Amino acid sequence: MATKDAALHALIEPVVSAMGFELWGIDYLSQGKHSRLVVFIDHPDGVSVDDCADVSRQVSAVFDVEDPIHGEYRLEVSSPGMDRPLYTLEQFARYAGHQVAVKLRVPFDGRRKFQGLLAGVENDEVLVRLDGEEYCFPIESIDQARVVPQFED
Repeated sequence: MATKDAALHALIEPVVSAMGFELWGIDYLSQGKHSRLVVFIDHPDGVSVDDCADVSRQVSAVFDVEDPIHGEYRLEVSSPGMDRPLYTLEQFARYAGHQVAVKLRVPFDGRRKFQGLLAGVENDEVLVRLDGEEYCFPIESIDQARVVPQFED
């Protein structure tokens, strides 16, 4: 986890936990005046729009005091949804058996994007099975990963 993300996570996680939610992850996209902080929260009973608004108000209050992001930014609080991003080894392990789309930081075998069955986690590696082969990606080599929702006909 990058230093900025780790600092933001340290500020946000206690707020989200105190409100009874799990901090699923954060995405900070620094783009000058159009910077954006997306906070994903989860709960076994689901997450409502009101839940997101409540968490947003609390996180905003902490950020008003701590001021961890300089300049303008937009704060968004959301459920991770069905195509949820995966950030930690624990999350990858929790979604073993599901289809995932993985984007690597640097190419492996000439490509950065892989989509297949999440076979599990071994040590600090994520195992993805596709086209009859199993690939082991160190967690630090993964730039982005998402669960790919499967719908039955």
